[in-house]
Amino acid sequence: MSQTMTLDEKLAISMKACALRQAGDREGFHRVIKTAPMPPYLAKVAKEKIGVDFLINGGWNLSEAEAEFGPGWLNK
Repeated sequence: MSQTMTLDEKLAISMKACALRQAGDREGFHRVIKTAPMPPYLAKVAKEKIGVDFLINGGWNLSEAEAEFGPGWLNK
């Protein structure tokens, strides 16, 4: 994503994901929640503690982390 999501957009994603989780749709919950940008501090911790493959192969939206840490931050 090239633009930063607004707080309203992030909240809408969270509400949709929560509704899916409450309905018992775990797969849908995970699919939707990953469309919201992962906060940069969480992405950094996940990279250090869980590994780069988790972030790359997990389908996470890392747009805010890339904006904060720069392109290629996962490989540094």
